[in-house]
Amino acid sequence: MQNSRFASLLPVLAVLGSVTSLSIGTSYAKNLFPIIGAQGTSALRVGFSALFLLLLWRPWRWHTSRADGAAILRYGLTLGLMNLLFYMALRTIPFGIAVAIEFTGPLAVAMFSSRRPIDFVWVGCALVGLVLLLPLDGGQALDPVGVLYALGAAFCWALYIIFGKRAGHLHAGHSVSLGLLAASLVVVPVGVAHAGMALLEPKILLAGFVVAVVSSAIPMSLEMMALKRLPKETFGILISMEPAVAALWALLLLHEHLTGLQWLAIGCTVLASAGSTLTARRRPPPAIAAS
Repeated sequence: MQNSRFASLLPVLAVLGSVTSLSIGTSYAKNLFPIIGAQGTSALRVGFSALFLLLLWRPWRWHTSRADGAAILRYGLTLGLMNLLFYMALRTIPFGIAVAIEFTGPLAVAMFSSRRPIDFVWVGCALVGLVLLLPLDGGQALDPVGVLYALGAAFCWALYIIFGKRAGHLHAGHSVSLGLLAASLVVVPVGVAHAGMALLEPKILLAGFVVAVVSSAIPMSLEMMALKRLPKETFGILISMEPAVAALWALLLLHEHLTGLQWLAIGCTVLASAGSTLTARRRPPPAIAAS
């Protein structure tokens, strides 16, 4: 009985571990910004992640048609730009807030695909959260440039989902490894242009490798394991906790203190994401042929 309970709890722990690992890795990555900048840090993260997944999955084993190659290229280039813009946002706005703003991208994709009345409730929650975060009153709470970078990352995340669906028929290892290779074509040249030879210092390379493993390799592995064992709606609800988890780890590791309104804004984003996942229109399961 205890073993069965642990087995059912394991995928939930995997998702929570993924979100936690991503938050810790990104918090650690921020410490590299004064040395190699957000651009250099993003280059190391994406570059090492691409190498790791290429060696793990060896995508050259699969045939890639011209249409699939084009889909993977669009998916990967968008992924690279999303990572770069997100790290640029982290230079001037807190981690948890950047994640909350970025989450509006996938939320927008989910909302545009449905027109049921309940969805407008989640749209309202997301808009309230976004309005509470945006520096619309000209105050000094958030840097407008950082917010624009985070909104750019949100837009890229929306495109990433759309382009990713077009490559969804491929094996995950095939599309993700080649997608990250394409992403590195965007991020690595920008990082090299900004940080130059500093990226090749042994300590920096080691730190970049740690960032890639903790914020990319471990979370992606845990998510793939969880997706095989959890319903997609349950997985989506758990992932919705990411802005709050990111804010908590940023508070512990980076001492990024948020105001009450900012925590409320993050809560609205989490509620919108979890709610839209919970009430998403379910497609009827396919008929099973009699054996």
